[in-house]
Amino acid sequence: MIQHETPIQESDLHPDPILEFGKWFQFARDSGLATPDGMTLATAAKDGRPSARIVLLKDFDARGFVFYTHYESRKGLELQANPWAALVFHWDPLKRQVRIEGRVQKAPRAESQQYFNLRPFESRLAAWASQQSDEIPGRQVLEDRVTELRTEYPGDEEVPVPPFWGGYRVVPDRMEFWASRPNRLHDRFCYSRAETGGWRIVRLSP
Repeated sequence: MIQHETPIQESDLHPDPILEFGKWFQFARDSGLATPDGMTLATAAKDGRPSARIVLLKDFDARGFVFYTHYESRKGLELQANPWAALVFHWDPLKRQVRIEGRVQKAPRAESQQYFNLRPFESRLAAWASQQSDEIPGRQVLEDRVTELRTEYPGDEEVPVPPFWGGYRVVPDRMEFWASRPNRLHDRFCYSRAETGGWRIVRLSP
C-alpha cells in the first residue's frame, strides 16, 4: 500500500512526539510492511567515528525507544563510551520517515529478562552462543556452541538471560517527522525538548 502525499500541518500533530510516533508506527504496521519495526541505529565511538546498522524496535513508551543486543558488541561498546544515539525509521512505500536522537540508558534487568523469556528457545540459545562482533574462524564454532547449550538447557527449560545481553532505551530529546510532498517540497517537523520539560515544535525547510 502506498500512502498518497497528503499535506501535514502543525495542527495535525500531537504535542507529544512519542504519541505522534505511535500514530505513524501503527499506520506503518496496518499498511502491511514487512518490517515496520526495522530502524537504523547510529552510534559513535569515543573518537567520534560513527557506525550504523539495522535493529528492531521492541518497545516504546513515554520513557523512550527500546532495542536489545549484546552489551559487548561494537554498538554496545560504543554506547558505553559515548551514550548518545540516533534512530531512523524509513517507510519508503508510505513516503514517511522518523528520526530520533537522544541519550541511551540500559533497560532494567527485569525488563530484559521478561523480553528474553518471550523469545523462541533457539533464539535464546543463540544469544548465549554468539559473542557478537568478535572474530571467529568459521560458522562451526557457533553451531558447536549451540549444541553444547542444548545439553545444558534441554527441552523448553527456562534459559536465563545472559549477563552480557539486554535492552537499551533511547531517551529522545529531538524527534523529526518527514512526509513526502511533490517537487521535493516535503513536510518536515522537528520536536525538541524544552527546558520546561515539554516539547517545542517547528517546521523545517526540506
